[in-house]
Amino acid sequence: MKNFKKDFPIFKQKVNGKPLVYLDSAATSQKPQTVIDAINDYYSTYNANVRRGLYPMSEKATAKVEEVREKVRKFINARSIEEIIFVRNATEAINLVAYSFASHNIKAGDVITTTLMEHHSNFVPWQQIAKDKKAKFDVLDIDNNYHVKFSSYNFKNTKLLAITHVSNVLGTINPVKEIIKAFRKQNPKGVVLVDAAQSVPHMSVDVGDLDCDFLVFSGHKMMAGTGVGVLYGKKEVLENMPPFLYGGEMIREVGLKSSSFAPLPQKFESGTPSIADIISLGTAIDYLEKIGMGKVREHERKLMAYGLSQMKKIKGIKIYGPTDLKNRGGVISFTLENIHPYDVRQTLGELGLCVRAGHHCTMPLHRSLGLMATTRASFYIYNDEKDIDALIKGLLEIQKMFRKK
Repeated sequence: MKNFKKDFPIFKQKVNGKPLVYLDSAATSQKPQTVIDAINDYYSTYNANVRRGLYPMSEKATAKVEEVREKVRKFINARSIEEIIFVRNATEAINLVAYSFASHNIKAGDVITTTLMEHHSNFVPWQQIAKDKKAKFDVLDIDNNYHVKFSSYNFKNTKLLAITHVSNVLGTINPVKEIIKAFRKQNPKGVVLVDAAQSVPHMSVDVGDLDCDFLVFSGHKMMAGTGVGVLYGKKEVLENMPPFLYGGEMIREVGLKSSSFAPLPQKFESGTPSIADIISLGTAIDYLEKIGMGKVREHERKLMAYGLSQMKKIKGIKIYGPTDLKNRGGVISFTLENIHPYDVRQTLGELGLCVRAGHHCTMPLHRSLGLMATTRASFYIYNDEKDIDALIKGLLEIQKMFRKK
């Protein structure tokens, strides 16, 4: 693959005289100039609210938003644009499902099942619903190879299964299709939500092939603006759910004593959306599709192979996640012996390297591993082997610094 850094203006800058090395794409991605231009173009030339304004700028903004909805539909292979709901981020999408589906369908004694490797966004909402409804909250453990243990689990009483596609800490690519198939076999009436925040930006995802009821992801992790996310839901499920938020745009008719609501997808899109960010998502999809999601995945797989091989040479390093690159995304979480992850993060930052340190919104996972925190490096299409070389050099410098203290 070509070097994509030139498409991203942020990489023109230096940090303390050193080139910027961005290794935190699991948190948020950088934006190519085309995406920045799309946002600027909206605010500069046709900034207007959508749907209700029947003048040219408003009609253009509305058309652009609906064009993006169709792009998203094709990108994840949904059946209809009615199944594509624009929200702010994956977290809001999950909470929408928790409020509009789970709070109305989960009863005392039902089971909600999730996994130990979930981001808090796909853990805490279900934990709270289970508590409120007096339901059972089950958490699937992981094995010594950092994979979810599901083959012997009885899904018969699980009303809702919430599972991440790719772990934001371990990089584990869960066999969600296989898990959903096992779930459906035992429990045809159960509902499945897939957190695809770490998969949709990095690989081909087909909701029809997965057979999930809901799937969520965030635009900002795939080079779009920070104010757009997507909830995919099967039409027949969404139609039987009440609105999440009430107000403008989601209304069909309002009377003094009662109101009726707009059809899908507007029923779940109350108020003014983040129009510029939605438009930017369409541009980001165009950018990714021009590359090809297969090539995006293969580029990250090669980076992971190189990164893991180089990092394993560092004495005192402990790396967490599967060793099989076929089942691992572009994330490496690690610890350095006798050096706190926060010190690693801060020192690397001074060297121009952006990594993350902490529990990465996965406290249950970290506690199960006997850790308070890890340092995480995560990759995307603009990274290359030179970035990994800079990371290795930085880690070796940190070890020398801390040996002197």
